[in-house]
Amino acid sequence: MTRNLPLLAGALLAGFMTQTIAQNPEQVSVKPEVLEKLGRHGVDRIAFVKRCTYDANHYYTDHINSSWRPGGNLCILNPKTGTIQELVPQLKGGVFERFDVSFDAQRLVFAWKAGPNLGYRIYEVNTDGTGLRQLTFPPPDEAELIKKYRNGYHHGTDDMQPCYLPDGGIVFISTRCQYGILCDPPDIFTVTVLYRMDADGKNMHKLSNSSASEASPAMLPDGRIMYTRWEYVDKGTFSVKCLWAMKPDGTASAEIYGNDIALPPTFIYGRAIPGAANKYVMLGTPHSSPNTIGTVIRMDMAKNILTREPMTYMTPDVDIREERGYSFKTASGDWNFDLEGKGRLFKYPYPLSEHLFMVAHKPAGPRWADPKAYGLYLLNEKGEVENIYTDPEVSCWLPYPLQPRPTPPILSSSRDAKLAEAKQAACVGTDLYSSLEDVPRGTIKHIRILEQIPRPWAVRHPWAGDEFDQQYSCISKHTHLGLKVQHGVVPVEDDGSAYFVVPAEANIFPQVLDENYMAMQTERTFVNYMPGEVRSCVGCHETPSGVTRYDASARLKKALKRPPSIPGPQPGEKDGQRALDYAHDVQPVFDKYCQKCHSGAEPKGNLNLSGELTELFNISYETLLPSDFERRYSLLGLIIAENVPKTGNVDYLPAKSLGSHTSVMVAMLSKGKVKLADPKKAERAAKLADVHKDLQLAPEELLKITNWIDTNGQYYGTYWGRKNLKYKDHPQFRIYSTFETATSMTSPVPEEQR
Repeated sequence: MTRNLPLLAGALLAGFMTQTIAQNPEQVSVKPEVLEKLGRHGVDRIAFVKRCTYDANHYYTDHINSSWRPGGNLCILNPKTGTIQELVPQLKGGVFERFDVSFDAQRLVFAWKAGPNLGYRIYEVNTDGTGLRQLTFPPPDEAELIKKYRNGYHHGTDDMQPCYLPDGGIVFISTRCQYGILCDPPDIFTVTVLYRMDADGKNMHKLSNSSASEASPAMLPDGRIMYTRWEYVDKGTFSVKCLWAMKPDGTASAEIYGNDIALPPTFIYGRAIPGAANKYVMLGTPHSSPNTIGTVIRMDMAKNILTREPMTYMTPDVDIREERGYSFKTASGDWNFDLEGKGRLFKYPYPLSEHLFMVAHKPAGPRWADPKAYGLYLLNEKGEVENIYTDPEVSCWLPYPLQPRPTPPILSSSRDAKLAEAKQAACVGTDLYSSLEDVPRGTIKHIRILEQIPRPWAVRHPWAGDEFDQQYSCISKHTHLGLKVQHGVVPVEDDGSAYFVVPAEANIFPQVLDENYMAMQTERTFVNYMPGEVRSCVGCHETPSGVTRYDASARLKKALKRPPSIPGPQPGEKDGQRALDYAHDVQPVFDKYCQKCHSGAEPKGNLNLSGELTELFNISYETLLPSDFERRYSLLGLIIAENVPKTGNVDYLPAKSLGSHTSVMVAMLSKGKVKLADPKKAERAAKLADVHKDLQLAPEELLKITNWIDTNGQYYGTYWGRKNLKYKDHPQFRIYSTFETATSMTSPVPEEQR
């Protein structure tokens, strides 16, 4: 029995492993009209959690910086008898997070935290209170992790939000990936990604590799896992947290909805609506959402998913119209912004039908953080609520019918054994022109394979000065916050097809390129491929319907008549796999051609392209990427600033809307290869081209510049090393990064040499 006890909670559990639920249940009264509605939907028992209201400062930091407020329990309400029983009274000294009900309604799996400096762990118990057992435990090096990485609120690892899988396993989120949130300069906040394990807690492994947090896994009727994924690849850092789905083995991940929706910034707690095909319910919240509360939204995926049309607000008087607060509609129809959240708010919608939902709800009046303001309610599609149960001493959460439900199918997964052994996946693009507007056939020649690298905890350092624009270890100035690396390019056939391999378990996103290796379109999201996975897409898709499994009809495509391409080098590169490093890629071109005129105290055109180092970058980089947006956009073209605005930058952009094909500098240097759509920019580029008519860059030199612009203006090629100019005499100062160093999750040198 000792093996099944948490390290510091054994005394709490000892002697209770076979104890049934409390013998003196609480008695309450449920209104007849509520009983009737519950009964009509077959709800005769409701499982829920009693817990003081979280008071974290972001939607994903409940486990990190909520105040320690122990108490409450995992409870069962029988509406007919009016009884409420604590299922695990022996755990009342801790904090209960989320739970899930087994498909036969005989067991519950839940996350529980024993103390303020301990992580959440996952447990299971029978619905009669017997059989309590612990399924996850601290990793063997937990004490070492705490000693090495504890910083502010951080405290080792957490396992949370468990969900039963049809094959008997359990999916959950965990910080065991050991990644830091990209937009967190103090390096306090941690990433959670999806994991799965067997029913007994064994065979734990990651299902994803996101650089920002994932949350709220729930099963779909078709056997896939729906979950919330936060990511930003050249889009606003606060947007988007949208709904995705994957198979229980991690394959076939695809967006469901929200990747180009800015507000609400967070879509979370998504569930499929029973008996309503392609309809879901979710909660919309701010990013900086205290207690992850907000407004209930129903989605109809038969409508245009690139718009807001699928969304119908079940609580139309509550909205998130700006970040860090809530907007409530007044009696006059006006909207009132309330930072304290004193209007009515919602959490954990559970659909009984497409017209009726159980929710956790706070009526108008108390602040959002009131520890006992939330109760269990019915919510209809008109926004009307009816109380099921409220405890005057503590908030109640996560109402869930304790009744059997159909077990989703166990999905098969065919993987290529050879690819799996090589830790690779294969991609088929059947026609890259299919969704690219105004791109003539024959103009797409290559695909560039890029990867976003998570920032490992191991990057944490004791020195100061390397932080910039919410980046803990500086990567860029006002562009993207997550490190990008390049895997190389692959060819596109003249029929628009492509067939190539990519690394598995990596955050991969492609760019389609013209004959000059300039980006015509960038996929501003990423896909995690599992080892051996083979996937196909129609083209440069922007909808989940464009992502499918291997398509047998694609056999006629030219790319399928040959083995898959291996990403390789571009002109002037020795290897396709390389770090993207401005000082070593771009600056040498400026040094060779531009220093005579564009350096010194009075550079021509007030454009200084000197490589002289600044506090965190160099002069040319800061000249080309100033804080003045207009100047930046007009010279380099459209480059995304992920932090300006934080909530936004998510709209779909047509082909040639980003990077080189919008750049005055590239149009000037390319000798007519780039035609700018903007007449004023085109006129400026023509004048500059005439002034620089004798300037002749080799194709591979121009590619260094266009490659840099098309990958959104990154400066450093790695998270590692010291970057502030005050460390210029240190051996690890601005190290030149190899691909291996850039992608490494551990330091390239011993810790004492960093």
